[in-house]
Amino acid sequence: MPSIKAKTSVKRPTAAPEREDHRAFVAAIGRLVRLARAKRGMTRRQLAHASGASERYLAQIEGGAGNPSVIMLASIAHALDVPIIELLPRSNGRSAAMAQILDVLARTPRAELPALAELIESHAGRDAGIDRGRRIALVGLRGAGKSTLGRRLADALGWPFKMAGIAPFRRYERACLERVIDEHRAAVIATAGGIVSNPETYALLLRRTHTVWVKARPDEHMRRVMAQGDFRPMAQNREAMADLVAILDARRADYARAQAELDTSGDTVEQSCVKLARIVASCSGGGKQ
Repeated sequence: MPSIKAKTSVKRPTAAPEREDHRAFVAAIGRLVRLARAKRGMTRRQLAHASGASERYLAQIEGGAGNPSVIMLASIAHALDVPIIELLPRSNGRSAAMAQILDVLARTPRAELPALAELIESHAGRDAGIDRGRRIALVGLRGAGKSTLGRRLADALGWPFKMAGIAPFRRYERACLERVIDEHRAAVIATAGGIVSNPETYALLLRRTHTVWVKARPDEHMRRVMAQGDFRPMAQNREAMADLVAILDARRADYARAQAELDTSGDTVEQSCVKLARIVASCSGGGKQ
């Protein structure tokens, strides 16, 4: 009688279901990469070329669907010129004092947050005004009019005009800014739009200069950049306007920390110069214009 072999099934291990906190972590990385890229005015194609990743993979990462390796994330961080830690969510790595501050903010009614932010800002920089001298720094997106207005203002005041933060030398941006501040008690400084992407450098600018956010409507930014014959940082990009708006949105909160604001939309250069001169004249009062 033939023997009957019983069939045995081998249960293969199944992959553990993706945890919700893992998905949230990956999504947070994507948001940080997207924000860092927008702050630097880089297109996805430019970041792909600089990091070695494909545009498609970068899109997956930014959309929260990609799970980059440490090596890939390091390459992306290097291309963005930021420490890799800036691309990692740090909710569990904050100091006790920072955690306490965040807890207070979480319990503060939304309507009271602006006043609380002003209080923190004024406390952090309460002694800054005495060391700002007569240094005027213009910040804002490319095409706002910083260089044109800065030169005219410097000529009118008889002060030196300085360009700070040229993109290829952003690694040395802080050292250059420190030198300008140390050597000039009075100066007009036009900064690169992406200076806000370096928190320490931007904090130095806010602390040691009277800072003015020069801004305009996105369509005016685009028109002025095109008139200059230079499409950076939007070269060969069919969605240039969308990228410009994304860059502006990513930087808006940082630009808004400036001491004053100048909207050049719809104005001639002469009209904007008059407005800027009034702002500079009142800067010593420290009020938001």
